[in-house]
Amino acid sequence: MDSQPITRLGLIAGNGRFPFLLLDAARARGVHVVVAAIKEETEPEMDARAAADPGVKVHWLSLGELSRLIDTFRQEGVSRAVMAGQVKHKQIFSSIRPDWRLAKLLLNLRTRNTDMLLGAVAKVLSDEGIELISSTTYLEPLLARPGVLTARAPTAEEQQDLDYGRKVAAALAAYDIGQTVVVAGQACVAVEAMEGTDATIARAGAILRTLEAEGEASTLERKLSVVKVAKPAQDMRFDVPVIGTATIAAMRSAGATCLSIEAGRTLIFDLATVQQLAAAAGIAIVAV
Repeated sequence: MDSQPITRLGLIAGNGRFPFLLLDAARARGVHVVVAAIKEETEPEMDARAAADPGVKVHWLSLGELSRLIDTFRQEGVSRAVMAGQVKHKQIFSSIRPDWRLAKLLLNLRTRNTDMLLGAVAKVLSDEGIELISSTTYLEPLLARPGVLTARAPTAEEQQDLDYGRKVAAALAAYDIGQTVVVAGQACVAVEAMEGTDATIARAGAILRTLEAEGEASTLERKLSVVKVAKPAQDMRFDVPVIGTATIAAMRSAGATCLSIEAGRTLIFDLATVQQLAAAAGIAIVAV
């Protein structure tokens, strides 16, 4: 990578708070940020950020406009860029209208998973002189540190579920299917596919409630444990695991009591509030 300090950064912004956190961290270091805001995903608040800060410029693009993204960054003098924020997997593969460049890329994919697609996009950007860098750039302090992160540690029963869940999640992530599994009584209740972590947790809660209503959950613990992992060969440029207050809210609604994440490879947004909410809900969080 070019060792010269970054003075102008391209930000490909998905949904949620991630793009804003990265934007604020970059601006705190005096970096000018050119935001490629995705019409289908980025929060409208991004315009207000740009209006309040002359060091931020926003261009709104549709998800399938790869050529326009490249042209925008070139015109703005961007040679290094970062992806931040979720783009819903189902939207990537079903809702976009690709331009000619993205359509050609999609046709040449061996498999249509997220890593393959984003890796191909990164290669196209690189060929055009735009280097995609780690999405944790400027946010290293938010990476989870190893150990128990909450007021209580997992119980012995929860630890058994976590141990089992990590094995399942590692196998799942190796195929780039999903990064989250939900376990109860060492039985896998739900695995993540295209819906995302919070939706997976909600689905697990609904499954367990249905079983209980039908009198069929007697062999399962009524409490759920959630395991979220990075991929075995996680590319830190995109799809880095993230948890935040919405994760805790989803767990509380589903009846989940324990969460395992990967230290050094998971971003935690608003850690203090996450810890407060977890304590109030009796949720244990551990990073390994």
